[in-house]
Amino acid sequence: MASDVIEFRPRVPDTEKITINLGYVDLGQIDLLVREGFYSNRTDLIRTAIRRELDRHGEAVKQSVARHQLDLGLRHYTRADLEKVKAAGEQLHIQVLGLAVIAADVPPELARETIASIHVLGALSAPAAVKTALADRIR
Repeated sequence: MASDVIEFRPRVPDTEKITINLGYVDLGQIDLLVREGFYSNRTDLIRTAIRRELDRHGEAVKQSVARHQLDLGLRHYTRADLEKVKAAGEQLHIQVLGLAVIAADVPPELARETIASIHVLGALSAPAAVKTALADRIR
């Protein structure tokens, strides 16, 4: 029956993998804390530490988001959204802290006509052809 399932909108991952290099002593201390039961695994400790730091600097982040006029969280741009922008004779300056998604059915030409710039702190999910068409506008 799985072959009868039609996916209308591809699922966007809610996390992104990053790689870090740690010194052996730091790594050993992390492993010790995991072994002693303070954390379930290395990733748990690293996520917890990152969240603590983000909480500690939360007010600075809020002020910076406001100052730079960033959309916070997930911002999804559909073909219909971009067609409305085109009909109005306008262009978008996309500024997102989080995840910016350009729908799979957006043609590169429409994206180029309606998106003047993209600045994403986090991740940009868009069809490869759209990313190529907007390469000079992504920073």
